[in-house]
Amino acid sequence: MYDVALTIAACVRSGTRADVAWMLSPHASEEALALTPGGGRIGVLASGAFDGVLADVAARQLPEGRLVQHEVTEVEAALSGLPAGSLAEFLVVPADLFPQELWAHLLQRDSVEITCHLESDVVNRVDVATAESGGGATVVREADRVVTSLSPTTRLVVAGRGPMAEALIRQGELLGWKVAHDARPEVVTGLAATLSPLDAIVVMGHDVEASSRCLMAALDSDSGYVGALGSREMQQARADWLSYRDVTDLGRVHGPAGLDIGGRAPAEVAVAIAAEIIATLAS
Repeated sequence: MYDVALTIAACVRSGTRADVAWMLSPHASEEALALTPGGGRIGVLASGAFDGVLADVAARQLPEGRLVQHEVTEVEAALSGLPAGSLAEFLVVPADLFPQELWAHLLQRDSVEITCHLESDVVNRVDVATAESGGGATVVREADRVVTSLSPTTRLVVAGRGPMAEALIRQGELLGWKVAHDARPEVVTGLAATLSPLDAIVVMGHDVEASSRCLMAALDSDSGYVGALGSREMQQARADWLSYRDVTDLGRVHGPAGLDIGGRAPAEVAVAIAAEIIATLAS
């Protein structure tokens, strides 16, 4: 739900109708889908397998939320990875039914507890409270309510390509982080803009201008960890490129990225970088 908070907050401010859909079972997830009149869809939920089902509910523009139970089809199973014939449950709730402070909490990447009060399959009230950080998402079902607890997962942006980038991507995924990667400065700039102090970005690459633009975007972000890979000559070339553009404070940059554990192979360097990220974000 963190990924759609900015869109939903904008809709609420402008008075635009929006519905928020998320999965309750067979497993909880941070993922959510924002649905607007006219077929607008923002966010990714279960690889898009159930977008049509959820959009049909949102299209009714009901004043209350709905608990949706749906039997997974063969096609949906192929997309979502859920067993065909199993029962999936979702909530689809109008954005204006949530307390407005929820969106501010999500934009700040706070841990939250969302309680949806039920009468049969109708959600008639939503309460929100901050919660202790737990990592990921959990759902507790009771007869008259559903409590969804959300805690943000670390996001890692890998700005670069090649064996080192691939090793770091795999390491991040192994740790359960949400990993995004690209080498194009314009794409990295967009990714970096969404990062918070709970997140990390690592810049690499042999093209001075492209990697320097990525590093500048990283320094403009709120990322809690900014790392840069490259030789001393490359690090200095990037510093010179940034200095020419009046970016001289590189104190946030861990360069070369990674703890000094003597690793040389891509997988070893990836472990060293991941360890430094964990230590930095925990400090």
